[in-house]
Amino acid sequence: MILNYKIAKNKLLTGDINGCQQFFSQKGYILESAYTFLLEDNLEKAKELFSLISREDVRAKWALIMISFIEGTASDYPSYFMIRNFLETDLNILIKYYKGDYVEKIIRYCDYLSPINPEVYKFTGRVLWNNDLKEQAKYFFDRGVQYFYNDPELHFLIAGFYLDKSDMKNALHALNCCLEILPEYYPAKELLNSIKSR
Repeated sequence: MILNYKIAKNKLLTGDINGCQQFFSQKGYILESAYTFLLEDNLEKAKELFSLISREDVRAKWALIMISFIEGTASDYPSYFMIRNFLETDLNILIKYYKGDYVEKIIRYCDYLSPINPEVYKFTGRVLWNNDLKEQAKYFFDRGVQYFYNDPELHFLIAGFYLDKSDMKNALHALNCCLEILPEYYPAKELLNSIKSR
């Protein structure tokens, strides 16, 4: 039996949904309960619960938009901060629960979201990278560079991809692009120094 909110939330975020739905429902945690229904593929119940609180809870409003991406019925736009604060986290949760079909449907909307927040490709690529989907991540990093070249972190992430492939030439090129944009970008400077000292 789940004893408190912190334990239930941690279980939910780490891929162990067992007992979470019952706990959140009994304790009146509507947002969290809605997420459990989403993860159990009950999109109608998830939408019903998210709708109850969407006027006062921005996360619930985001979740409704995300479900519209999954269902292919998008007609609303999320805000810049919704994308920044929730996209990466929710993609990560969906990957942990083996919801690859949901992830695929959501990331098809990156072009739709990029005028609102051009970092959407970076966020998507980063979550794919962190879940060991490196080739897919590189695709989104490259898309990000096309739309938002002056983001030093994108070039840094691309450098990491090439280093992982032991492609030193392209890794150095990406690091140099990063430092041309932002000469004081500390992670790139440190990585470049460590490469040179090998």
